[in-house]
Parts: sequence; C-alpha cells; structure tokens
Amino acid sequence: MKTALVLSAGGMYGAYQAGAWRTLSDVFRPDLVVGASIGAVNAWAIAGGCAPDSLIDRWLNLKEAARYRWQAPKHWTGGVLDSAPLLSTIEEIHSSYQPKIECAMIATDLLRLHPRIFRGEEITWRHLAASTAIVGIFEQVRIDGILYSDGGLLSALPVWAAAELGAARVLAVNALPEAPGTVARTFVRAMRLLSGFKAVVPDSLEVLTVTPRRLLGSPAESIYWRRENAERWIAQGEEDARAIVAALESWDNARDISLTNCFERE
Repeated sequence: MKTALVLSAGGMYGAYQAGAWRTLSDVFRPDLVVGASIGAVNAWAIAGGCAPDSLIDRWLNLKEAARYRWQAPKHWTGGVLDSAPLLSTIEEIHSSYQPKIECAMIATDLLRLHPRIFRGEEITWRHLAASTAIVGIFEQVRIDGILYSDGGLLSALPVWAAAELGAARVLAVNALPEAPGTVARTFVRAMRLLSGFKAVVPDSLEVLTVTPRRLLGSPAESIYWRRENAERWIAQGEEDARAIVAALESWDNARDISLTNCFERE
C-alpha cells in the first residue's frame, strides 16, 4: 500500500512544512513525496535524504529571499521581482540532493492552463524553478519549448497527483489553506475557471492533513523571507503535526497487520 507525503504551495510559508516534517519524520516513512511550488523544493530535499534539522536550518538562513529587487518586466512572461536570488538557491538545493525515494512535482503549462507531473530523474533545477514561478511576481520558465508556471496555480495541494501515481494513503502538509490576499484569491479563482482543470481525488484515498487553523501571514510575508516568521511557522508546523501522530501510528499498525496476514496466507 503506497503512502505519499504531499506538500503544498505557499512561498515562504514552506517553513511550516519543514517544522511539520521534523515531527512527522519520527513516525512516518513515505514511499513517494509530491510537491507543488515551494512544496516541490521541500519535496526534492526530503526525498533526497535531507535531515529534518538540516531542512529547518536552510529555512532559518534563507537570506537570499529577503533581498528581491523590484524590476520592470521586459516581457509578459516576466515578473516584477528579480528571481535571481531564488533561482540560485533552488539550483544549489537541486545539486545537493538526489531522490532516494520516489519524488514528483507539479508545474503548470501556462498556455494550456493545465498542471503536469514531473518525476524522478527528469526533474532538473529549472523544473523546480518553474514550479515556484508565481505569475506576475517571478519570471516564468521555458522548458523544451513549453512555458511553465507555478505548480500550485490550479491546485495548491496536489493530492490528486499522488493518487495518479498510485498512492493509497496520503499525509498532506498544507501550508496554504487559501491564497494570501484578495488580489491573489481573485486571480487564482479566475485562472481555475479559465482552466477547467478539476483535481480528482478518489473516495478510496485515505488522507491525513496537517494545516494551520488560519492563513500564516500577509501576502508580502509569503514572498519575502524573515527569520522571525520562519521561526514562528516552523514551531507552528511542529505543533500542528503532533496532533495527528496517533493517527499515523495507527496507519503503521494497520500496515504491520496487513503484512502479517499476507505472510500467514503464504
């Protein structure tokens, strides 16, 4: 029974996922890790064996994301912020890890307005960059002639992708229960209406979700890194994850019973 860890979009709120993973990693070993947007970057690191404390250390020292410069976009695919600091960080993370377990990420085909799943060795640092390329904020990324955008644009939490990849159980860490701010919510709603894409999740899929009770911060805080925000969100992720540990342990018990019965039949 394949289990998946699914990580949502969320920009700087991705620190919440790092905190949640530090708690969850003690009791949960996924067969598959799936992420969208910043969740794709965290997923790559986790699938590549990045220790929970090391992932947290990265989030506490993400100074590159505090120094974005404003710019006038040169093209409609450009963004109002210079994405060079973000791209440098993503390239370094990609080169530091290679998946030890199955890994997948989502990017959005911008012209077709449809999400696409990328898996394993086909994921380059440019794919991770594309998944984090928020429309209008950062420059969109062209790969093999196709323009790709934010992987969370049409579905912030890609549980549907884990189901397509064969997961029967999903542990989801959703740092973005809603888009931050009225402008972002209106834009995302319009894109989803234009797309027509529907995230289909089978009724048989078991899903446990760790998510904050309310939006973690302001729109600006979701873009610009601040150490005090990262510290607060990491701590909240740890606390919220502890609330579902008992349910995760029952999953493991059920798996052990299932395997025992299988061996007995043989």
